[in-house]
Amino acid sequence: MTLRIAEIFGPTVQGEGALIGEPTVFIRAGGCDYRCSWCDSLHAVESQYRHDWAAMSDEAVWDEVLRLSDGQPLTVSLSGGNPAIQDFGPVIARGRAAGYRFACETQGSVARPWFAELDTLVLSPKPPSSGEVVNWPNFDECLKAGAAARQMVMKIVIFDQADYDWAKQVHGRYPDLPLYLQPGNPEVDPATPIDPQSLIDRLAWLTDTAMADRWFAPRILPQLHVLLWGNKRGV
Repeated sequence: MTLRIAEIFGPTVQGEGALIGEPTVFIRAGGCDYRCSWCDSLHAVESQYRHDWAAMSDEAVWDEVLRLSDGQPLTVSLSGGNPAIQDFGPVIARGRAAGYRFACETQGSVARPWFAELDTLVLSPKPPSSGEVVNWPNFDECLKAGAAARQMVMKIVIFDQADYDWAKQVHGRYPDLPLYLQPGNPEVDPATPIDPQSLIDRLAWLTDTAMADRWFAPRILPQLHVLLWGNKRGV
C-alpha cells in the first residue's frame, strides 16, 4: 500500500485548535474531497499538484517522521488535504508502538476505523464561506468512528457573521463536543505577506461578538502559525 504525501515537516508547533503550541511533526496528505474557497493548502488539494506528491509506503512515511524527530516521541499530526481519504492506520500503529501520539484534522466527510486509535481527532466542518455544504450523516459517522479516540473536538474557521451564526447552530447540534473557533486567514497566496494587524482585528471581532452574545462555550484562538510564519510552507 502506498500513501499520497504532499509533505512531511517539523518539528514545529501546532498552530491552532486543542493542541496549539504543542511540538508536532506534520504528515500532510495529498488529495481532498472538498474545494474550499479559502483553502490555504492548495498544494495538497488540487490535482494539478499531484505530480509533486510522493507515493510512499507506510514504512517510508514513518522513517521520515523518525528522522525529523530524532526518534524522540512527540505528537504527529495527520493533515491535508483530507487525510481521511487514505488509510493511515498502519502509520499510526507503527508510531503508537514507539510511544508517539497522533492527531488528525478532517472536515468529517469520510469516516475511518483508525480514528479510534487517535489521541486527538479534530473535526472541522466547513462554514458557508467555504462554498461547501456539510453532509451531516457522514459527519455523524465520523463521530461514531472517533468515539474511542482519547480526545475528540470540533474546530470551525470563522470569516464573517454568517459563519459565526452557522457555528452557533452547529454547536447547538453537538453541544457536548468541545468547540474551538478561529478567525480565518483571507490571504492564502504563499507569495503575499500577511498583515498581522488584520488577523488580530479579526480575532478581536470574533472575541467581542461571542462575548456580546454571552456565548461562552467555544474557546477562541488565533492561527498561531500564520502569525509567526504567514503562509510559508513547511512550518
